[in-house]
Amino acid sequence: MRTGTKSVLWGVHAFWLHPWFIAIGWWKLYGFPFDPRLWVAFFVHDLGYIGKAAMDDAEGERHPELGARIMGYLFGREWHDLCLYHSRFYAKRAGVSPSRLCFADKMVPSLEPWWLYLPRAWASGELWEYLSMAGGRDGGKYAGEPNSEAVKRHLAGTRWRDWYNGMALFSKEYAIAHKNGAADTWTKGDKR
Repeated sequence: MRTGTKSVLWGVHAFWLHPWFIAIGWWKLYGFPFDPRLWVAFFVHDLGYIGKAAMDDAEGERHPELGARIMGYLFGREWHDLCLYHSRFYAKRAGVSPSRLCFADKMVPSLEPWWLYLPRAWASGELWEYLSMAGGRDGGKYAGEPNSEAVKRHLAGTRWRDWYNGMALFSKEYAIAHKNGAADTWTKGDKR
């Protein structure tokens, strides 16, 4: 079974858990998500990982497309774009700002306890990819992002908990800094 499928079934993007944390993230950033279309978006936005061999390779980064097609078919272009641009890297490549769903999604690591996240990331195989993308000689995919203490820990974390804590803090800082439409100068693009 491929990593993306495992992620959606029981890993980091588990269809039965991840959407609830996104709803909490949305609530913290924008108020309670009363619109039922938002709840559909919370549940379908990452379904595109199904069948993907990796999470952050060129194919894995196209994962927003399936959820966007579903939302567009059901609710129109605005909802299509909400899902399509929930990935900051996808939005950057398209030359648009990330959607508000991106920022609610980025809040998740700061809301989900490490003891719930890390075992699922390990069991799905995602953890090894995430750790390898966080570091490396050139700083990995996330090199060039703001040099905050969170990013330093994120890039330098070798212990799982250190990496998770740094990544969670970085993601929360990113969400809060950009939630109202500030230009995304943090996302430099793919360093592969």
